[in-house]
Amino acid sequence: MSEVVVKTRERLIEVARQLFARIGVDDTTMNDIAQASEKGRRTLYTYFKSKTEIYNAVLQSELKILYDSLEAAAKKDLPADEKMVQYIRIRMESTGKVVFRNGTLRANFFRDMRRVESARKAFDKRDLKVILGILQEGIEQDIFEISDPVRTAVILQSVMKGMEIPYIRGIINGFSPSDSSQADSVIGLLFNGLRKHKN
Repeated sequence: MSEVVVKTRERLIEVARQLFARIGVDDTTMNDIAQASEKGRRTLYTYFKSKTEIYNAVLQSELKILYDSLEAAAKKDLPADEKMVQYIRIRMESTGKVVFRNGTLRANFFRDMRRVESARKAFDKRDLKVILGILQEGIEQDIFEISDPVRTAVILQSVMKGMEIPYIRGIINGFSPSDSSQADSVIGLLFNGLRKHKN
């Protein structure tokens, strides 16, 4: 793919994202996207056959932003337990920032969970691989005691995904995307458990 083709496609995706965020997916037309991007309808339809296709491209683009921030966290030169704490915190904050910057798309997120889940299948596979890598580092560093790292990675990912909706709802209701109290709760539960520790 030539650089011009890549840049044109990225421009169309970003213009569509801004329109979806401002006026909503349902109220945005392909013509709106073509006009706002200063490209003709023919150019737009060369890249995307429908609004659904460009909406999916917007979701993929936003998930890539999230994944890139998580991958950077996983590559840090830290002990595995500190790396996992940062991974959880960055995951929550990055998810919040992606949702916060997308305005009207936030409402669509809840109405359209099936489509969002479908779009994030590839993201979830990559995310699971990174979580598993951190756990395996922790075992090698003699920090984590885990009998089944794959199952543990799946459980951790499920916990983090389960926290996303309440976290996103909090952002919609006015909490800051950098509010770390939910991440702190998850981190405390994962690393300290439920039992009271005796001195």
